[in-house]
Amino acid sequence: MSKAKVLVLLLLTCAGVAVLALAAGTGSARSKRQSAAFKVAWIYVGPHDDHGWSQAHDKGRLYVQHALGSKVKTTYKQNIAVGAQLQSTVQSLVNQGYKLIFGTSYGYFDKKLAAKYPSVLFEQATGTDRAKNLSEYFGAAEDTVFLSGMAAGAATKKGNIGFVVAYPIPEVIRHANAFALGARLMHPGAKVHLIWTHSWFDPAAEKRAAQSLYSAGADVLGQNVDSPAAGQFAQSKHIGWVGYDSNAQKFAPTSWLTASVYNWGPYYLRRVKAAMNGTWKPGFYYGSINDGFTKLAPFGPSVSAKTKALILAKQKQIQAGKFYEFTGPLYDQSGKLMVPKGKRLGIKDLYSMQWLVKGVVGSVSHVPPPG
Repeated sequence: MSKAKVLVLLLLTCAGVAVLALAAGTGSARSKRQSAAFKVAWIYVGPHDDHGWSQAHDKGRLYVQHALGSKVKTTYKQNIAVGAQLQSTVQSLVNQGYKLIFGTSYGYFDKKLAAKYPSVLFEQATGTDRAKNLSEYFGAAEDTVFLSGMAAGAATKKGNIGFVVAYPIPEVIRHANAFALGARLMHPGAKVHLIWTHSWFDPAAEKRAAQSLYSAGADVLGQNVDSPAAGQFAQSKHIGWVGYDSNAQKFAPTSWLTASVYNWGPYYLRRVKAAMNGTWKPGFYYGSINDGFTKLAPFGPSVSAKTKALILAKQKQIQAGKFYEFTGPLYDQSGKLMVPKGKRLGIKDLYSMQWLVKGVVGSVSHVPPPG
C-alpha cells in the first residue's frame, strides 16, 4: 500500500473516531438535558377523565406541559384518598424526584406533611394551611355558582330545584348558598333541596340523589359533585341541569343550562415557572372572574335571550365590584339574620361558613370528608 493511501486511511479513521466521540458527547448532553427536566406532579381525588373537577385540573397540567415542553416532566396520580394512600403516594413521588406537588382536594396537605419533605414544594387546592413550602389556592367560584343559580331559577316552573352536594365543608356550603341566592333572584320563593352524597365522585350515588330529588318534585337539578350523572338523569327526564367544574354539555345536550367552571392552567404555569427559577413563595391565591380563573360555561339551548342578558349584566356588576351575592341582609333557614344590611362577607367568613341561607331545604350533613 502506498504512503498516500495509508495517510488517507489514517485520516478517515481519525475522522470516524471524532464523529463517534461527538455523537457520544451529544447523546450524553441530550440525556443530561432530559434528566434535568423539572418534575411536577398532580394528585387527584377522582379519575383524571371524570368530566368534572379532576379533569379540569388535568387540563391545567396539560396546559403546563404544552407551554414548557421538555423543560418539565409532569405526572398525575388519580383516585387518591386522604390518609395512608395519600401519604404513600406523596412519598413515592418524592422518591422519584418530583420537586413540586399539587394536591387538588380538601385535606390532602398540611404543615406536618410539608415539614416531612422540606426540599419539596407543596400546593393544595381549597385548603387554608400554609408553611414555608406549602401554599394554598382556590377562587371565588361562589360568584359564578350564583350566576349559574340564576339560570336554574329562570328555568324552574314549580320553584323546586334539586341540588346534589358532596360534603358539608364551607366550600360546598357557600356554593349551595350562592346557588340558592341566584335562583331566588330569578324566581322569588324558589326552594333549593339538598341531598348529600358523602363522596366527591360517585356516579351511582349522584344518580340516586337526582332521582330522589326529581321524585320529590324538582324540575331543575344542580350540583356540587364531580360527575355528570345528575345531568344524564336530567336529560332522561327532560328537565334542566346546571353542572359544575367543567363544561359537560355533551352529556345532557338539551337539559344543559350552564355551569361554574375553572381555568387552572394559567395559575399552574405561573407557579411551576416560579418553582423552576427559584422565586416560588408560599401564599394564598383566590382567583376571580376578573383574572379568568372562574367563569361560566356556554349556555344551553333552552336558556332564553332574556335570561342570558340578565345573567351577563349581573356578571358585569360583580366584575365591577357593584354587586356581591354575600352582602347583607342575609337570613338563615330559620329566618335568623346572619349578615347585617350592608355587610359583605370576607374570605374568613366564607372559609368558615356552616349555615344555610333562607330558601335552602335540608340540613348541614354531619358526615365529614375522609381524613
